[in-house]
Amino acid sequence: MLNVAIALPPLIVMRGAVAAVWLYEGLWCKVFGRAPHEAQVVANVPRFGPRFGQSFLKALGVVEVVLAGWVISGIYPGACAIVEVALLVVLNVNGLLWSRDIIPDPAGMIVKNIAFLVLAWACGAIPGR
Repeated sequence: MLNVAIALPPLIVMRGAVAAVWLYEGLWCKVFGRAPHEAQVVANVPRFGPRFGQSFLKALGVVEVVLAGWVISGIYPGACAIVEVALLVVLNVNGLLWSRDIIPDPAGMIVKNIAFLVLAWACGAIPGR
């Protein structure tokens, strides 16, 4: 068997993949409201969700769209990766804490988000625009 490594994809492709996820999650799912399941998850947060859940979700969607732009811009990629990791960890922990019973596959969510964050971290570790 050959021990052959392949080259990384171009940095813009890696950043584009990460940005596309943030754009989809932010704009499509939250701002446009195409993922009602996410609203149910946020609504389960005590003293916050029932009153401010929809507003929070829309604002979070805007933040995610801005994050997509930051990722694709390549400006301060390390700081961007740290913000991505922090945001997704906070969202996942709160989702599991308050809404684990309505998340269809909590373990799958964690595994997929770890894989996504590894790619986001790689984008943050590679300098350049």
